Amino acid sequence: MQRGNRDRVARRRVFYIPGYDPFHPRRYRELYRSEARAQSEISGYDVAFSPRRPGTAHGWQVVGRMERGETEAGIEVLVWSDIVRSSMAEGIIATYGQLARTAWTYVASGVIFRVMRLRKGPTIAALYPVVVLLLQLFVATAAGWGAALLLGRGLGAAGIPPEVGWIGGVVLVWAVLWRFRALDGRIYAYYLMHDYAFTAQEGGAYPAVLEARLAQFADRVAAELQEDWDEVLVVGHSSGVHLAVSVLADLIRAGRVPASGPALGFLSLGHVVPMAAFLPRARRLRADLAFLSARDELTWVDVTAPGDGCAFALCDPVSVTGVAPPGKRWPLVISAAFTQTLSPERWQALKRRYFRLHFQYLCAFDRPGDYDYFRITAGPQTLSARFRDRKPSQSRIERVANHYRDIA
Repeated sequence: MQRGNRDRVARRRVFYIPGYDPFHPRRYRELYRSEARAQSEISGYDVAFSPRRPGTAHGWQVVGRMERGETEAGIEVLVWSDIVRSSMAEGIIATYGQLARTAWTYVASGVIFRVMRLRKGPTIAALYPVVVLLLQLFVATAAGWGAALLLGRGLGAAGIPPEVGWIGGVVLVWAVLWRFRALDGRIYAYYLMHDYAFTAQEGGAYPAVLEARLAQFADRVAAELQEDWDEVLVVGHSSGVHLAVSVLADLIRAGRVPASGPALGFLSLGHVVPMAAFLPRARRLRADLAFLSARDELTWVDVTAPGDGCAFALCDPVSVTGVAPPGKRWPLVISAAFTQTLSPERWQALKRRYFRLHFQYLCAFDRPGDYDYFRITAGPQTLSARFRDRKPSQSRIERVANHYRDIA
């Protein structure tokens, strides 16, 4: 337990760092609203929305009434969706250039083969956009080639140079590729390609624009650590996990976590840390993982589930990266156990909706276990108190799988 920690929470500040997501923060507000209502009906407690706290740009307020307590929680989304949207603005040709560069980065460094040994699900997710985009290119090229041949014959018979038919073929290739991209809201090939390309663009190092945003995030969290909260809780989801790791490591290194201040908690959900930390130039992230894992200023609980094919389920992000220090304390690795915490009917409905399952950590469970997102964010116990006696998952993976272990 950290210094100055109090087990009970009347007032909590929550910072949520999303993954690679181009959507407005209101999406998370409405998701929280609908899923908290559903979980309240299942679990017999109450989570009520209240007016947003002044000075909160992207957030909402809730009052949780559960476990013989009432807790006010101010929840704020730390926004980097504008950076995501900017990185997704590439055209069709540029995206295929990203494909070539990103595939080379992961294959030439050997990272793709090392992450495959950990979990096949995230590896398949990484290969999916490559395969689908190449298949789309093949279909478009085949259609254009066939059209060019047919047009060439018809035009030649009419006395028109058959080469003109190739112009029609090229136009058809572009039209097919354009149509595929227009359907990406269902296919997710371009979206995932941009995601992995963003992570790999600097060989695992944070680009300058993201470093600047992380500094802003650190300032927001540091400001609230000076306020009269019982707990400040940072929640990272998906690729937001490794961003949160760096934000918190920066805060503690700089001495910006007061010893007598609020309890500091870090909840990491559905992490994909190896896709970043295993890259050659991810020295800053590897250093942050090693540093944070040995600190007593915070409590770090990591939640994944084998049913989430997009996450490195039960992989200790510090240990598998190969940077666990001798005094390692964190994270506490536990499973959300979707096959147990979702009813058979609910699991059957969701198990092939891979992207929806990746967000299940933020949603209601109809057979909830000890992981309940709304009890953690709106309940009367600190993260430390709630999981103090929880043993780590026996199925956790701690074997080192990373070749690049140098740190900044």
